[in-house]
Amino acid sequence: MSAAAAWGVKRSSRRSGQRGLIHKPRGVIGPRVQKVGPEHFGIVSVDCAKARSKWLLADFYGNVHVPPTVVEHHREGFAGAIAQLRRAILEHGIGDLVVAVEQTGRYHHAVQRAFAAAGFEARTVHPFTSKQFRLPADPGIKTDDKDLAAIHRAAINGFALSDAPWDPFWRELQLLTRHRRDLVQKASLLCCQIKEHLEAALPGYAACLPRLWEHPAALRLALELGGAQGMLQAGIKGMGELLDKLQIRFQGRTLKRVIAWAQSAAVPDVAADHHRTIAQSLERDRAQKEQEIQALERQIAQSLVCTPYVLLLSIVGINVVSAGEYAGEMGPISNYANSRCITGRAGLYPARYQSDQVDLAGGLVRSANKRLRFALMLVADNLLKCNHYFQGLAGRWAARGKDRRDQHVRAAQRFSRISFHMVAGGQVFNHPAVQSRDYILRKLVLFYSQHNTPADQMLGGLRAAALQLPHCEHAAEARSLRDNWPATAPRRGRRNRQDRKPSGPERLGAILAPLLVELAGRVVQSGPSGAGDPA
Repeated sequence: MSAAAAWGVKRSSRRSGQRGLIHKPRGVIGPRVQKVGPEHFGIVSVDCAKARSKWLLADFYGNVHVPPTVVEHHREGFAGAIAQLRRAILEHGIGDLVVAVEQTGRYHHAVQRAFAAAGFEARTVHPFTSKQFRLPADPGIKTDDKDLAAIHRAAINGFALSDAPWDPFWRELQLLTRHRRDLVQKASLLCCQIKEHLEAALPGYAACLPRLWEHPAALRLALELGGAQGMLQAGIKGMGELLDKLQIRFQGRTLKRVIAWAQSAAVPDVAADHHRTIAQSLERDRAQKEQEIQALERQIAQSLVCTPYVLLLSIVGINVVSAGEYAGEMGPISNYANSRCITGRAGLYPARYQSDQVDLAGGLVRSANKRLRFALMLVADNLLKCNHYFQGLAGRWAARGKDRRDQHVRAAQRFSRISFHMVAGGQVFNHPAVQSRDYILRKLVLFYSQHNTPADQMLGGLRAAALQLPHCEHAAEARSLRDNWPATAPRRGRRNRQDRKPSGPERLGAILAPLLVELAGRVVQSGPSGAGDPA
């Protein structure tokens, strides 16, 4: 459990009237020290770097048994350090110990895995914590040895925390969602660069078609025909023939808007042809990233349907990507005791500075899991735009004078509570203030269709999602699929239509027919004896 999650557990226990602790709950080592004695309890402090680290062994009182020693980050180096540690344990009669490793980017993972594989309990110390324990004792001095002493002091005060083990499945989902987010940000930057170069080569063209990337025909004409003069020479007929040759769909009104812009276009910038060439190169890069994003989203969907987080799709305003990103940053729901642990880990609570009669509060705390906070705020933004229930809440908050940013935080907190009950309880969105919900399988079918997912993957993903649904919702989900995509076979009346391919709804109906049969069978099996077929 992380430090923020432990804070959430401590805060909830304090509010419920239980006796509070100054230490972090998961970092307390007092009972273990009492069991073996302070002089027989060892603490291994490790200050990590990129290629090598420094470690020392001391007892609970701070008596050094192994002085600061350098360990190289390779197999022989770790083996030598562990062998030296085992000899010191026997020599000084250490009955129990913990390994406190300071978090340093990703460099501490190798050290933590090496000590854990050797059978030692490896915990982590946040660098902010070690800094606070170093400054009072050694102000103005920052060395590896001073850091080791600060890590030791943090560990004996309960700030060496145990991280909950992650299954490889959740780590892979987290990496997929983070890689997709990174590609989305890079693609957005490329869009801005392309618009800059198009503005230099074709002044006012992007403003004429504000949704430029939703009109591939207009963007392709800008990159292929060279400028306003080339568009006027080609005319509507020539531009249509060019787009047909490139197999790009278009509408006649788009071509008319392009011609209207070309007739009144301003003089382009110097070196307009070079600006257009650069824009072409950037557009190829952007198109490649869009394909990678589509592939990643298909992988995220295939992972999401195997988790109870797929139940979040029943909330209006949450799509497959946002639910997958939230699931990747959350991890197993069993790691959270209650919804306050989610908001505590994400840092969705105000910062506060209080001294005597001075009491200042404002903004969110800085030390938090920023990626989980981003996922929560992204979901909150979508809910405030698309969900009527959250729109009503925002209206009431605004009437009470709450700032827009405060409304987003409140919506994220409300969603964290709702999502915890849904995912941990295995239930769909069923709020008393909401009359209807979205249907999970229908959302997945639309997502698979938009992403050109193969039929076998689509059916496998829908079956996996159906296993996460509560039995009482199978009939409603089956009814939604049956009403939207009836399983009708293609007509075979005439000879020249025998080989025609089924259309979109017919193809989806044929794919979903086996799933509808399975859902109907599950409803019958789970229903009372003698009941009719609800599906």
